[in-house]
Amino acid sequence: MSACVPTRAADPNRTERTHPPHSPPPSGPRRFRIAGADVSASIAVFLIALPLSLGIALATGAPLQAGLVAAAVGGLVAGRLGGSPLQVSGPAAGLTVVTADLIQRYGWRTTCAITVLAGLAQLGLGCLRVARGALAVSPAIVHGMLAGIGVTIAVAQLHIVLGGTPQSSVPDNLRALPAQLAHMRPEAVSVSVLTLALLLLWPRLPGRAGRLLRKVPAALVAVAGATAAAALAGLRLPKVDLPSWSNHALAGLPEGPVLGLVAAVLTTTLVCSVQSLLGAVAVDKLVAGRPGLSPRVGRSNLDRELLGQGAANIVSGSLGGLPIAGVAVRSSANVHAGAVSRNSTMLHGVLVVIATLLMVPILEFIPLASLAALVMAVGIQMVSLNHIRTVTRHREVWVYAVTTLGVVSLGVLEGVALGIATAVGVALHRLTRTRITHEETEGAHHVHVRGQLTFLAVPRLSRTLHLVPHGADTVVELDGSFMDHAAYETLQDWQKTHTAQGGTVEITGRHPGTRISEPQTSGDCRCRPWTPWRNHQCDGPRFVPPAEQNAEGPDRSEPDPTATGGASGHELARGISAFQRNTAPLVRGELARLAREGQRPSQLFLTCADSRLVTSMITSSGPGDLFVVRNVGNLVPRPGEESGDDSVAAAIEYAVDVLRVRSITVCGHSGCGAMQALLTSEPGSARSPLKRWLRHGLPSLERMADDSLPRGRLAGRSPEDAVEQLCLTNVVQQLEHLRAHDSVARAIGEGSLELHGMYFHVGEAEAYLLTGTDAGGVFDRVREPDLTA
Repeated sequence: MSACVPTRAADPNRTERTHPPHSPPPSGPRRFRIAGADVSASIAVFLIALPLSLGIALATGAPLQAGLVAAAVGGLVAGRLGGSPLQVSGPAAGLTVVTADLIQRYGWRTTCAITVLAGLAQLGLGCLRVARGALAVSPAIVHGMLAGIGVTIAVAQLHIVLGGTPQSSVPDNLRALPAQLAHMRPEAVSVSVLTLALLLLWPRLPGRAGRLLRKVPAALVAVAGATAAAALAGLRLPKVDLPSWSNHALAGLPEGPVLGLVAAVLTTTLVCSVQSLLGAVAVDKLVAGRPGLSPRVGRSNLDRELLGQGAANIVSGSLGGLPIAGVAVRSSANVHAGAVSRNSTMLHGVLVVIATLLMVPILEFIPLASLAALVMAVGIQMVSLNHIRTVTRHREVWVYAVTTLGVVSLGVLEGVALGIATAVGVALHRLTRTRITHEETEGAHHVHVRGQLTFLAVPRLSRTLHLVPHGADTVVELDGSFMDHAAYETLQDWQKTHTAQGGTVEITGRHPGTRISEPQTSGDCRCRPWTPWRNHQCDGPRFVPPAEQNAEGPDRSEPDPTATGGASGHELARGISAFQRNTAPLVRGELARLAREGQRPSQLFLTCADSRLVTSMITSSGPGDLFVVRNVGNLVPRPGEESGDDSVAAAIEYAVDVLRVRSITVCGHSGCGAMQALLTSEPGSARSPLKRWLRHGLPSLERMADDSLPRGRLAGRSPEDAVEQLCLTNVVQQLEHLRAHDSVARAIGEGSLELHGMYFHVGEAEAYLLTGTDAGGVFDRVREPDLTA
């Protein structure tokens, strides 16, 4: 990072305002521009979307124009309003089975109405901000649902590949398959085989020429090649038939049993939402893998994505299009083709509109058998061997299998319900399957607990513990990730009794970093997972959970005298060791991502250097969330002051102009030593470094002494003393200093930055937020925000 240093004026009485180093030059009206990468990516996505949209419409039994309508609306509406800029939406293979069933039951016009209602439901879910809740569904269920849909698609399209007509369900299609094989049409099979061969071999073309040719999508090459071969050979096959747009059927009033329609809307909403949200998460991973792209694009806003999908389904259903969801194939092609904004998605929708208006004569040359082969290949790919290996490794293969079989044999909604029930049963089985063993080795008794330790296992735990003789040396190994209050009390009571009878108890965890829930105790020593932050000693026997025991290591009251640096060096080394052992495995993945992407904090947090203020704890934030500046007294020197402190100003400028933070918080705290020093300082005292720094707090003293200005105060009570009054006043004053910085003033004027004042009472562990300096600087307690707002 380079910056131009402004030159001072020669005349000391003359002031010259200069732009901050990172200020952008003045610019004229902003023009709408489309990056060349977005144009090329949109063409690649369009070439994939066109044949797939026709094929999915064919597979559902809907009018073929419905696939084109959905592709165009997905690109334009979902692309513009959605929260995942690079995700491409349109008719998805995962919706094929659901849509085909709806068309068969209720007809096309009612299916369109169901799509509109599903879009309205998605809008409601997006307004309620429940998008993250959809990700709570087990991946085994989602993968099983997609695999079941893939099997259903492949079996149905196989009949068209053979020259016949598919039945309504998988069992019916399987029963009719022998007769279809006996009466297959060779010309349809030949076109289908050619399509599949091109689809399989095109991405594997070798050499330099192969690298250039592979830039053309395999789906387009397969359909175009099969169409050209059929035309040259003069094969008489059923082809794409696009009726006049004047005869296109639009949505009508829903007709049918109310309960059936409600179930249909819920099913469509579930499948569309889950597939779109999981697709947005997958796109984020693809974006993170492209160096330099992630900071420009940003992570997906899942609630906004749900709103965008809902709006797209409303428009698509109203115009007679298929249901819309995020499509993995098109989205991955969009990212890999180099797209940098949502313009590529929208432009692909424009290209689909142009194609539907100008390319109808060309599209009507495509054989239906070629489209069926293309969709059948997509269905087969939905049964992913990688997903099967993953769920097997995580011991969830039963959930996957039950969901897949349920979708294939009963339907999507029924299969998902069976999968959820199976997942709940597996979770309960794991929760109750706890193995407790006892053995004696070299004079010590070992009690090994493998699994979750809940109240259901308390009887077995108690029986096993009573097998240990009085006064024996005992080691209890907890190999699990959870222990409830009943099990904790049982283990603690037994430990107290056993140690009182002369025995010893050592409680360990087999895996370092295992966390065990610890209820409140009434003992004098209250050690918690933040024990390494506290300089205290624990006396007497007590029960130490494995996570805490690993964090503490040896007895804190007996430092190793041989450690480098004495006791302080021992504390530092043990703290680092505890981090490497317990915390590093948990945060390594997130820190690796931050190392790749760079820091993108949302706010600058300016607070005191007091050791009792742990910013990550009081804000519940993690690595990369806060850009923190700490100094004595949380002071913000005014810009341009003689001998001002450039480090704070540089941090503010960097946070606002480079990192583009959205808010700045100035946080004071109770018992601030800097404020006490300000109150007790004498004018004209020795100008030590501390005294010179604290002069930036003198305006706060003047503000507090000025009776014409309202004083900062806490909601519900007055400040306890002059120090607390000055702490509150200082927060308000430092916010005024912040507004004097050019970069902050400019960002506030543009509406891209907010300033917040905060006061943390250390003794009460209570945070207060400033609610308006014009009203006197009232600090209110922080309450749970209204998530429905």
